[in-house]
Amino acid sequence: MSNDVTGQSGKRRPLKFCMFTTNSPSGYPGTPWNQPLAAGHDYRSLKSWIQLARDLEAAKFDAIFWADHSGVYDTFGGSRDATVRNSVQFPINDPATLISALAAATENLGFAFSENVIQAPPYSFARRVASLDHLTEGRVAWNIVTSFQRTAWRNVGFEEVATHAERYERAADYVDVVYKLLEGSWEDDAVVRDVDSGVYADPAKLHPIDHVGKFYSCAGPFCVEPSPQRVPVLFQAGSSSDGRAFSARNAEAVFISAKSPKGAETFVNDLRSQLVEVGRNADDALVFQAFTCIVGATEEEAQRKSAEYHAFLKDEAGLAYLSAAMGVDLKDVDVDTPIGDLNTEAMQGALRALAEGFPNKQWTFREALMKAMYPHAVGTADQVIAHIEEWAASGIDGLNIAFLNGAGELADFSRYLVPELQRRGLMQTDYAPGTLRKKWFGTSRLNDRHPAAKYRHRALAGDAAS
Repeated sequence: MSNDVTGQSGKRRPLKFCMFTTNSPSGYPGTPWNQPLAAGHDYRSLKSWIQLARDLEAAKFDAIFWADHSGVYDTFGGSRDATVRNSVQFPINDPATLISALAAATENLGFAFSENVIQAPPYSFARRVASLDHLTEGRVAWNIVTSFQRTAWRNVGFEEVATHAERYERAADYVDVVYKLLEGSWEDDAVVRDVDSGVYADPAKLHPIDHVGKFYSCAGPFCVEPSPQRVPVLFQAGSSSDGRAFSARNAEAVFISAKSPKGAETFVNDLRSQLVEVGRNADDALVFQAFTCIVGATEEEAQRKSAEYHAFLKDEAGLAYLSAAMGVDLKDVDVDTPIGDLNTEAMQGALRALAEGFPNKQWTFREALMKAMYPHAVGTADQVIAHIEEWAASGIDGLNIAFLNGAGELADFSRYLVPELQRRGLMQTDYAPGTLRKKWFGTSRLNDRHPAAKYRHRALAGDAAS
């Protein structure tokens, strides 16, 4: 493998752990909402979310990560019926609305939410995320999404989905506006807060941005004063060629769903090379692998829970999600036929992950569905950690843990896995101080190699990035 799991000191470096979910009934897309360990968490209830956040912090998770979209999957059978009937990431509430309340109930847990660049104008988004960064004292991350959903585009006035390449071109213009607002509008010492003179801020140190791009124009100045991180920690989940190039330029954390440790290693090596090519350091972006598991005190208990989960699975729900992700209506397709070379404008990275994970294998649609819906590991703590060790050796930096059988699986994960992960040095035993970025990178501000840094009016003072 490309990297081992030890740092320069020779000690094992802990992986970072996020819980992956959605603000919807089933949590993980395509999984049953009515299974016992899922039904116990009510996505509509703030009390339920607060308890989950506290439990995650007690287990020393780094963050909660919400996937999100603003439409409905309607590829399967040319209809949204299967999606609605089975609650395939639908209905779905805005995850960002939870963050202030969850921040008040925790002290260290990070909050990574997804939002696509067509949901709100960049100024409106920047204002909201900067406000959240203030209220959380710098614990916010943004997963930058370039939505492939036709319904999401139509919901905000577009007739059709832009091409894959154009979606990333739009995203590049969007983040440029956000960077200019968050980094370039206020100088570092613009806020005075002089009680005696009554001067709150120095007008000479507040600047318009006067951005005019292909997709967005924004004058500024920004109406929110600088927050602890200024820019939220930047996630990106693109595994396609366009997605990887965008991540290399912009991301600090990249979420992947590689199908094997070998596939993860291929991705990590490619991303590290691209980071260097654009003038950043190879370790300027962390890689988080999706990981699913079911754990028990004994192997028999874990297998029993797995069998219970599988008993609730419905092919229709999984096919509704896979159809949308691949951009192919699988309603009348023989799912045992090979996928072949698809030319799709949907989630191109999903197909590339299959190819990189098993380069000599020809996948069928059924196998792709099973890979998405079945856990990576089922067993005791030792058995599950053996799988985690394999992924860690691929060079990844963290895991996005998705509980396929529901948020209730966190209890056994915390009971059986967390102590052993911590004992082996694979998981942190306590939180580092400061903002989410400072916990992960040692500084609250983006480093000077990031493209957002060029919009600053002067060199950083104090908590400077290197």
